[in-house]
Amino acid sequence: MEKLTVQSFKEKVFDYTKHQEWKYEGTRPMIIDFYADWCGPCRMLSPVLEEVASQYKGKVDIYKVDTEAQPELAQLFGIRSIPSILFVPVKGEPAMNNGFIPREGFDRAISELFGISGT
Repeated sequence: MEKLTVQSFKEKVFDYTKHQEWKYEGTRPMIIDFYADWCGPCRMLSPVLEEVASQYKGKVDIYKVDTEAQPELAQLFGIRSIPSILFVPVKGEPAMNNGFIPREGFDRAISELFGISGT
């Protein structure tokens, strides 16, 4: 999973320096994991995200944002606790979930928010 920087975030997700209103730059739905290396629940979430990335390869893009290395992005989304997961549909507004999500929770969210089946 690729880690996003401010620059790559502007290119792949949303250029907040050019647009006031949300304008998604991607072509597929996206999940962004806001995490920190010292965070225990974040480390527990990592293998779950690896499974999700494998299962939905080519259907959903999955990225990570290190809140310690990219505080500007954490501040942009008002991240106060980690892990925080941002679900970004191709059309419509993104949805944030705070805290650890079990594997089944990702399948449910991807189905409900993106209309994509896990099979």
